[in-house]
Amino acid sequence: MMPRLISALCCMLCAAQLATAQPSPFQVESIADFDEPWALTFLPDGRMLVTEKKGNLLIVSQEGDKSSPVAGLPDVDYGGQGGLGDVALHPDFANNRMIYFSYAEAGEGATRGAAVARGILAGSDDRPALEGVEVIWRQYPKVLGRGHYGHRLLFDDAGYLWISSGDRQKFTPAQDMQTNLGKVLRLHDDGRLPDDNPFANYRRDNPQVDEEAIYGEIWSLGHRNPLGMTADLQGRLWVIEMGPAGGDELNFIRRGANYGYPVVSNGDHYDGREIPDHGTTRDDFTPPAISWTPVISPAHLMVYRGTLFDQWRGNALAAGLSAKGIVRIALGEDGGAREVARYPLNARIRSVVEGPAGALWVLEDERYDSRGRLLRLTPAED
Repeated sequence: MMPRLISALCCMLCAAQLATAQPSPFQVESIADFDEPWALTFLPDGRMLVTEKKGNLLIVSQEGDKSSPVAGLPDVDYGGQGGLGDVALHPDFANNRMIYFSYAEAGEGATRGAAVARGILAGSDDRPALEGVEVIWRQYPKVLGRGHYGHRLLFDDAGYLWISSGDRQKFTPAQDMQTNLGKVLRLHDDGRLPDDNPFANYRRDNPQVDEEAIYGEIWSLGHRNPLGMTADLQGRLWVIEMGPAGGDELNFIRRGANYGYPVVSNGDHYDGREIPDHGTTRDDFTPPAISWTPVISPAHLMVYRGTLFDQWRGNALAAGLSAKGIVRIALGEDGGAREVARYPLNARIRSVVEGPAGALWVLEDERYDSRGRLLRLTPAED
């Protein structure tokens, strides 16, 4: 226990030095205010889709003009960490106008779980609507509670849909192959299971397991609350997730890998019970590329591809809630990574996205002293 406390104090001092040593590289412009914003993505015409947790999907211009809420979305189970979540465009959106979104869905007897649906963006600019909405994925099983949905969405260059699924604060499902909780999942764009997923033949190889299950969805397991997911310049997948009391993680996602939670973590339970650290128990668990104690509370992850911040191309940027800013991370060729800098924004940051011209577009959280603003970040003037 004492070595962990000493390590935590050292990390805290180093983090404080990093945060204070970095001058702000940003000129910050406030664009619009939202009610509990959660995610944004850019449309081909330069406008944005922005989600609000209470169930609104809005089309927003770069000047901050908002449409009326997009009609046709299903009811969301709003509360705690749940509500309307992520939003992503189909890779062929320019032709099919299809968008994907995640949300918390109510079940029987006060249970709930994340779901992913898709629909065609139609209607007028002033009165947009979704048509042909269909649910293509659900967390299984639905459980009690309102935490750890995860439900980030990502399309890769091959057109596969990736979904991060949180453990729903139930711990052990992250290691249970008969649930999709605490997993990273890979699907076709219509929800079908790819034949080459790592556990597609899990039942054939494990004859004592159930036929009616979700093994074929799973790409990796042992995740807690994966709230950020991105592909690097080489197309490799990275996931960032909140740890318990300590131990936030950046993970380089490998096919079929097990990241250990809740058997191992560099954090402990909130009630003080210890969890064995990575590397102290089973050697089949994959350790994180970076672990943070004190935590940064990561809420989103992206890889910068532009040239406006010309030294940042290929770096990852993590949105920090408790860090109240952006954390810049260098990604290694071998799956390693290191924190480069922290840039305080004095607000809990929910999402950071690169815009068409290379500027960063940031959503603040709307808790405590954060105001739910949409910010545009460009390089600071010399």
